[in-house]
Amino acid sequence: MEKTLAENVVDKMYNSDWFSQWLGIERVEIKSGRCILKMKIRKEMLNGFAIAHGGITYSLADSALAFASNSHGRMSVSIETSISHVISLKEGDEITAIAEEKSITNKLGIYDIKITNKENKVVALFKGTVYRTSKDWDLA
Repeated sequence: MEKTLAENVVDKMYNSDWFSQWLGIERVEIKSGRCILKMKIRKEMLNGFAIAHGGITYSLADSALAFASNSHGRMSVSIETSISHVISLKEGDEITAIAEEKSITNKLGIYDIKITNKENKVVALFKGTVYRTSKDWDLA
């Protein structure tokens, strides 16, 4: 089956994204303007309270933002992001990030990313704004 533009762009990004690979991010769904990622919380991701460091959920959401916003084939970079942590996470927890495009113009894109746990409870909410450059992804 032939891959979509979105899948080809995200494949190229992920293959050079050592941090997302270190996080253990699994790509569940990649579509134009949308992506779903999954990962598991590991011991080395915990802080001094024995809960996941806030940077872990932030990083998963940031990767989801990057993949969703670049999925149209145009290089896009984040210019503003924010996160609200709702439920703490422990070692072994599996989390899923769902990135959805809310608004897109020639120069800006706005995305909401919801992170849930295995019980489908919201653990974090992330909002990101990206700048859409004039450069397309070279997939050759």
